[in-house]
Amino acid sequence: MTQHRPTVALIYDFDGTLSAGNMQEYDFIPAVGKSNYDFWRESSQLARDADADPILTYMARMIAEAKASNVPITRERFREFGRSVKLFPGVEEWFGRINRYGVEKGLNIVHYINSSGIREMIEGTSIAGEFRKIYACSFLYDDAGEAYWPGVAINFTNKTQFIFKINKGVDEVWDGKAVNEYIPEKMRVVPFRRMIYFGDGTTDIPCMRLVKSSGGYSIAVYNPAEEQAQRPAAEKLLGENRVDFVTPADYGPGGRLDAIVHTIIDKIAAEVELSRL
Repeated sequence: MTQHRPTVALIYDFDGTLSAGNMQEYDFIPAVGKSNYDFWRESSQLARDADADPILTYMARMIAEAKASNVPITRERFREFGRSVKLFPGVEEWFGRINRYGVEKGLNIVHYINSSGIREMIEGTSIAGEFRKIYACSFLYDDAGEAYWPGVAINFTNKTQFIFKINKGVDEVWDGKAVNEYIPEKMRVVPFRRMIYFGDGTTDIPCMRLVKSSGGYSIAVYNPAEEQAQRPAAEKLLGENRVDFVTPADYGPGGRLDAIVHTIIDKIAAEVELSRL
């Protein structure tokens, strides 16, 4: 039974890690009549002009553009947008395969999302049910069911709080008290040494560094279709000692990423057995 197996947490960024590009670019931005370039340029300009958080400004632009183009943005509409997001090769089959391998090794594999993307869109993807928890940006909704204000905004630094929530077994975003309670390391739900963090870029650096420096494992992935452009940035993270591995974001069986994660699981299983002995 899973409660008797040590838990290993696999924690993923979403955009650029499980799918190419930003999730807003597949359907939402075209639906409000904008080009990707103009939407992100205006969002970035608003952040600079107001000296504001870029995550909050992109969420504000989403609401403003939706109202201006008369596109109602409800939870269900966001989920519809999420259904068009294209995942990297092998992603859909990845979770079941890794879960089974964990069971073979006496471990309970649990998956989490830790993203600056939109939670409601991720909930519309084909893999939403694979995650124990989706930590991502989300909106508040009015009586008509339409988004009117950011409810959760996750930027590159406050992403780290969710690593600690996973570490201590605190699921709720709102609960800032429980995550700051002292819990001895041996009593924590998922020790850092049993975490694997997957990310693709600068917004993931604090989490990558935190997990790696705390005894876990960090993996930088890049789009295999844009290897020449993206691999140097990923390898820079390796050279700066911020990640343990660099690999194309190909989640299929027998590939480099598959081999890396299987080997990490083997190592964790061996450490668990040594601890028991």
